Amino acid sequence: MLRILYGAVASVFAALLLLSCGGRDDTRPEEMAARTAKVYYDYLAQGNCEAFVDGFYQPDSIPSAYREQLVASARMLARQLKTDHGGLKGIEAGRAVADTARHAGRAFLVLCFADGTKEEIVVPLVLHRGNWMLR
Repeated sequence: MLRILYGAVASVFAALLLLSCGGRDDTRPEEMAARTAKVYYDYLAQGNCEAFVDGFYQPDSIPSAYREQLVASARMLARQLKTDHGGLKGIEAGRAVADTARHAGRAFLVLCFADGTKEEIVVPLVLHRGNWMLR
């Protein structure tokens, strides 16, 4: 009888141990900020300007006319990059700095252009409800 009780206690302990380890996300805030900035600039490189604009932090809802202006501005940026450098060939995520106490961060991205040139940019980010967004 005592063996059954010990077996049950050990099983419960093992289950609790597995559950406590399974849901952890050990990704550092800096790494998440850099990944997020890269994803949104990948949208721009692919011509998905709507998704790029949706990545910007807006504390309130914005009028649809203003959103359309932001999307048009992103399209102009993409056209200008295509005119000047043949377009974006790829984006490399560099380092990032995150200050979770102030809910802010900066990601350093390297824009790789079709003409072979590269440019490093700094992307300011804000941490809103657990998600990094462009600022």
